[in-house]
Amino acid sequence: MKTIDTNDFKITSKIKLSEQPSSYSLDASKDDLVNALHFVSKKLGKLQNTMYAHDKYAVLVCIQGMDTSGKDSLIREVFKNFNARGVISHSFKVPTDLEISHDYLWRHYIALPERGKFAIFNRTHYENVLVTRVHPNYILNEKIPSINSVDDIDEAFWDKRFEQINNFEKHIAENGTIIFKFYLNLSKDEQKNRLLRRLNKKEKHWKFSPDDLKERALWDKYQDCYEDAINRTSKPHAPWYNIPANDKATARYIVAKIMYDTLSKYTDIKEPELDNKVKANLDEYINQLNNE
Repeated sequence: MKTIDTNDFKITSKIKLSEQPSSYSLDASKDDLVNALHFVSKKLGKLQNTMYAHDKYAVLVCIQGMDTSGKDSLIREVFKNFNARGVISHSFKVPTDLEISHDYLWRHYIALPERGKFAIFNRTHYENVLVTRVHPNYILNEKIPSINSVDDIDEAFWDKRFEQINNFEKHIAENGTIIFKFYLNLSKDEQKNRLLRRLNKKEKHWKFSPDDLKERALWDKYQDCYEDAINRTSKPHAPWYNIPANDKATARYIVAKIMYDTLSKYTDIKEPELDNKVKANLDEYINQLNNE
């Protein structure tokens, strides 16, 4: 199996999304990939336990991608070896009445992980510069005082929104949250195959909606919006990673490897040691328990 440099997937300069790979070969069988993922996932789970005890860093994992790009199954497989107490997944759908009564970042703020824990955003605050940019009429639901019609949503509006998102991520990063942002790069042909699979397999019918085809018809517009969002917001403290997603097993392994390689560089993450006074009296505590 090919050894990879996870930095090869990091977006560090302006990119053309159409030139980013949606397929990648690790020269490995599916069984090899499953075993490799299991190995890295277990190491990540062990590292998370240490982070939980260390209690100084949180980890935010942001996952974006077109419909059928494999977000749900990636979360299931990558994090299956985590202690449940240390990880929570949030799937952000259409805002509720309560959420729409606040600013657009509010529901993301309150879902942020506490120190020592991982939070996974399945679709993220970036929906506010993706789906709302493709469908600007959705912005009207936010009841922003200066926006009375779609005509009021100009480039200056989007510039400000990107600035707000960058400030949001900079703030949480400076206060101990390690941020990963993964774009699951799926080709249009592979999306077609996966949608057909949903239609041809009865047990997958529940995943399909006619709206999937309406959104697919806007593929090029979504790609333009993703490209702009990635270019404007991939920062050293909150980088984007392009994850080739045409093969799910490959995508899962790359995501897990990126997280493990990055977190392993934090040499200050260690389990806290007992106070010297407590350590000096360990034998006494053991005797107390044995003599009960």
